[in-house]
Amino acid sequence: MACANTSWSEENFSCSICLDVFNSPVTTACGHNFCRTCITKFWDGQVQYKCPVCNKHFDTRPDLQVNTFLSELAAQFGTSVQVKEQPFVQPAEVPCDVCTGTQLKAVKSCLECLVSYCLTHLEPHQRVAVLKKHRLVEPMDRLEDRMCKKHDRPLELFCQTDQVCVCQFCTETNHKSHPVVPLKEEYEVKTAQLGKIEAEVQQMIQERKLKIKEIKDKVEISNKDADREIADGGQVFTALIGCVEKCWDDFNHTVKEKLKSTVKQAEDLIKELEQEIEDLTNRSSEVKQLSHTEDHLHFLQAFRSLKNPPHTRDWTVVEVCPPSYVGSLRRSLDQLKDSLNMEMKKLRDAELKWVQQYEVDVTLDPDTAHPHLILSEDGKQVHDGGVWKKLPNNPKRFTNYTFVLTRQSFSSGRFYFEVQVKNKTAWWLGVVRESIDREAGIMLVPETGYWALYYTKDALVFKDNPAVRLPLRAELQKVGVFVDYDEGLVSFYDVEARVHIYSAAGCTFTEPLYPILYPCLHAGGKNSAPLIISPVN
Repeated sequence: MACANTSWSEENFSCSICLDVFNSPVTTACGHNFCRTCITKFWDGQVQYKCPVCNKHFDTRPDLQVNTFLSELAAQFGTSVQVKEQPFVQPAEVPCDVCTGTQLKAVKSCLECLVSYCLTHLEPHQRVAVLKKHRLVEPMDRLEDRMCKKHDRPLELFCQTDQVCVCQFCTETNHKSHPVVPLKEEYEVKTAQLGKIEAEVQQMIQERKLKIKEIKDKVEISNKDADREIADGGQVFTALIGCVEKCWDDFNHTVKEKLKSTVKQAEDLIKELEQEIEDLTNRSSEVKQLSHTEDHLHFLQAFRSLKNPPHTRDWTVVEVCPPSYVGSLRRSLDQLKDSLNMEMKKLRDAELKWVQQYEVDVTLDPDTAHPHLILSEDGKQVHDGGVWKKLPNNPKRFTNYTFVLTRQSFSSGRFYFEVQVKNKTAWWLGVVRESIDREAGIMLVPETGYWALYYTKDALVFKDNPAVRLPLRAELQKVGVFVDYDEGLVSFYDVEARVHIYSAAGCTFTEPLYPILYPCLHAGGKNSAPLIISPVN
């Protein structure tokens, strides 16, 4: 038998009719070969039978038999062709390390040989008994990373002190005194931890889903509040439609813009939550994928990146508050004061009732009180005693201004409190941020952390730069202070007259706010009456 079959080309084993490798080849009397099916179909359409290659005519239709020898050679050649048709390696795929010239795509990597093989070069691992014991995994690149770069030995152990994979020689040098275990042992430990990580990720996902629901509920409340506010305003403006049409349009626009802002805030938060859920879901997928790998080294090296979860926000302190419409109608109706006095009176009364629902119970903090001040036992009253008391040093205490703060502070939402100022010739009250300087003499304005109203017999002033002088109110007996932290609003009310005094809008609050009281000097007894924190009537 000739041994030159290695030089045979595909043409030697191809049917000249179908141009493919022979399938059940038969040989004609003239010595040409065809697939049995091909020559049969060719002759079925002929009246005279001839060879498709040399046109030799046959008197009768030949009775052809399969050429078994050629059939076996064609089968072997077909297998060889299939091997040659293995896919070439593509970008991002693992190439065969054994192939020379054009590299084929690897189908397996051997963790013992540290070599990746294509289908052809993998054959010894499927046939040789010793090689069959090698551990084959899905193709992976950078198998050299499985070798210790310092000792050129396989990374077979795990250092629990440094949390890195090491070779046997490493345990005798840099890691000599460190506890080391086989990769499989540490793999099992880390695998057990995956369950806890997965549970934590799922819990974080659920918490964010609940936060989305909470935000959507707040948006629904905001919509209802906006609808109700617009409806109430509609009743007022409809009664005076001829003179307030423009005011109504302005009011309606203001309310909707506030609602739009709230909805936009909620949508942004929901988008951020959904992004975190996506990130956490991806992390969950990574954890699940890693939990199924049997490659100890890959597992341990990849596990290190799982220790730090993706950056997420602390959503426990995030909320969407329905917008405040305090003063919206009032500011609109001010433009038509002459014709709308009656409606304004109704609205002011409703506004005060609305803010009063946010009443908080606050008491004065003696640790912050200036040494001249005297506080009642219940912490509800304060007046100037005129004498410097010897008190323990306290960094919270005011030593320059005769101020006192409440024990309570507020970092979100809305709050309201009332202070009786009856029989006082001078007083000062409002809210301040936590970090104000309690020793130095500074301007008491919003820029330095003070939002306060100041009263004397000659003036009623909101302390700003410049100061805002307000109309003096006769017989001002009780002042209400309302703060919407998230809206950036501080408002003052004449409680007995049920009239709005002043609002500082557009404020920016970034730290806790404290109510603050200043009874002013007693003026020889003329201003000795206390400031009294009173419950809402």
